[in-house]
Amino acid sequence: MRKFFALALVLVIVTGLFGFQIVLKATTPFQEGHILAEAMKRFKERIEAATNGTILVELQIGKVSEEEANNQCSKGIVDMQFTGGRPVEVFAPQYFFVNAPFVIKDYEHFLRVWNGPIGEKAKALIAEKGNMVCLGTVYRGYRQMTANKPIRGPEDIKGLKLRLPVVPTWVKIWEAIGATAVPVPLTELYQALKEGRAEASEGDVTQISSFKLYEVQSYLIITNHQCGVGWITMNKVAYDRLTAEEKKLVHQIMDEVCTWATEKLKASEGDIIKFLQEKGMKLIQLDEAALKSIRDLAAPAVEELFKTTWPVTTWAEVLRQ
Repeated sequence: MRKFFALALVLVIVTGLFGFQIVLKATTPFQEGHILAEAMKRFKERIEAATNGTILVELQIGKVSEEEANNQCSKGIVDMQFTGGRPVEVFAPQYFFVNAPFVIKDYEHFLRVWNGPIGEKAKALIAEKGNMVCLGTVYRGYRQMTANKPIRGPEDIKGLKLRLPVVPTWVKIWEAIGATAVPVPLTELYQALKEGRAEASEGDVTQISSFKLYEVQSYLIITNHQCGVGWITMNKVAYDRLTAEEKKLVHQIMDEVCTWATEKLKASEGDIIKFLQEKGMKLIQLDEAALKSIRDLAAPAVEELFKTTWPVTTWAEVLRQ
């Protein structure tokens, strides 16, 4: 009996000091070395230290596709995801222009749009329809092209079998430029290029590096055609289980992590490009005339998408932000 009361006293002291332990399951579709995987690991480290282990984070890295990660987070199978633009595309599709080729100028422009009235409406839809709370965003770097032949202008893109995410709006834009789109989930990216199902790809340099595309692609083409962004969302049921103080801490640490990851990527983007060159990729920097020709081919498709798929605003209004 004395042992029972002693054990009960220990439990009361522990729960009184630290509260009940919370385990958050977090996932990212990206591989080790990608900035979003690094951000997820940083969040785990910081939140566990700040709560003395009262909040623990279990990590799943590079095991599921972007589609499945988003589905798992929405349904509460996992509590958090560090991913691409899938939450916006699925649950606020009329605002998906924030993650489309050629629309957003740079990350600072993205933040003005995402943290302004337009972005707040998108976040509300993600909460309502996706059952997720948006906790932050991370700069992933500009998206570039890779290929097994030189790309120096739109004439080299015509008919090119270009691997793209399974994103219809991106397919529409790249097909307007002249590419033959090959929609492939992220988890199959490397294999699709290795097998020749696709002969080129596009993505941020951490994606190109962490997926080791230098093993299956010869050229890195600097196009800066899209400002890459990562989203961190949390299942709303899991979020609502947190106390007000725990929510405040999660937001505070996530803000720190997003700033850390963004600054880390901005500082290392050039080094990653050098690393890819050291791995044998030949660098091609398109001149302004070639870039303008590509943008001009993409523009009618972008304008059409604002009329049919993103009718909540106009491209001109977005550019004014």
